[in-house]
Amino acid sequence: MAKKRVLRGRRNFLLGLGTLAGTGALAIASRYWHQSNQMQALADNSRDFPVVGNTPLRNRAAVKGLIYGGATQQYMLASNTAFATSFAQECGMLVPEDELKWRNLRPSPDSFDFTQSDWLAEFASTHNMLFRGHTLVWHAKLPKWFKTTVNRQNAEKFLVKHITTVAGHYAGKIHSWDVVNEAIYPNDGRSDGLRNTPWLKFLGPDYIDIAFRAAAEADPQALLVYNDYSMEYDTPKDEARRTAVLKLLERLKSKGTPVQALGIQAHLWGGEARFNALKLKAFLENVASLGLKIMITELDVTDKKLPKDVKERDRLVAEIYEEYLSVVLDEPAVIAVLTWGLSDRYTWLTEKQPRKDGSPVRPLPLDAQMKRKLVWNAIARAFDSAVQHGN
Repeated sequence: MAKKRVLRGRRNFLLGLGTLAGTGALAIASRYWHQSNQMQALADNSRDFPVVGNTPLRNRAAVKGLIYGGATQQYMLASNTAFATSFAQECGMLVPEDELKWRNLRPSPDSFDFTQSDWLAEFASTHNMLFRGHTLVWHAKLPKWFKTTVNRQNAEKFLVKHITTVAGHYAGKIHSWDVVNEAIYPNDGRSDGLRNTPWLKFLGPDYIDIAFRAAAEADPQALLVYNDYSMEYDTPKDEARRTAVLKLLERLKSKGTPVQALGIQAHLWGGEARFNALKLKAFLENVASLGLKIMITELDVTDKKLPKDVKERDRLVAEIYEEYLSVVLDEPAVIAVLTWGLSDRYTWLTEKQPRKDGSPVRPLPLDAQMKRKLVWNAIARAFDSAVQHGN
């Protein structure tokens, strides 16, 4: 099965060459033809993804000027000592999965509750980890009072107050903010690709600029990120999103909006063969050409369509990680790789993308007992072989 998958990947790679032209494309093609041969050797001869030493992922990343981290929730760390120990050992950055979203922070229109997020910030500080903010503006996870309270007349006031208060609360203590999350949705049919959110309805497209400017004023030290998903594959849907995201970033930069990085969620799919290294590489280069950094912000692999056999499934998932990261980490603008979770014990995919056979999902570097899996090896190998980056 592995050999068939590699051959299919090589075929897709060759087909992808026809979509690009010019000497620049040929240079990229030559590089990735070499990598394709390396990946074939990997699949055929190194199925256990051997690594040298037991150095944690955070240290392997740091050696190359990169950040490795993961998303988690307060209750996970507080209730599971083994998980907390593993998280502190492996991760150089902590991302609150839910605690900094509107619904969790805003019990009422006039109040803020930082209890859980402050606990996470303290955990990060205690364990010498960077702390990351997710997210200041999103159409989802809004509090119940939002729908009856926020309107066209007061939306900007609520938006700016929220960003000023939350970003200001953590000013100087946070590495980066997902200032705006998932603002692109081409299926909504707008020429600019923007999603029809409450913020767009109340404030128009300028809500994005307003948000970034408010965040920059509240915390001048934080890296300000636009974050989105479905930009990885050679499909019409992903191509439309890549195009719309790039146009959005170009518009923001032309207006002087203080956007400083693109966050690519990278929720990958096991069994998806339409991965085109050249197209992804070209997209990353286009983003970097705008003077932006790039963060891989929510990396995991949905395994619901992969075989039930755990050993085979783990190998296939590890292949996906290493193949993806071999492309991503070749781009100097990339500064971080963050997985959406660390252990299979705690993953959103258990609920959102369960397997039909009922077996537990296995999308992350550690298993449910906090043991390192082949995914951990794949990430470690990707960091070890990455080019040197600069933060």
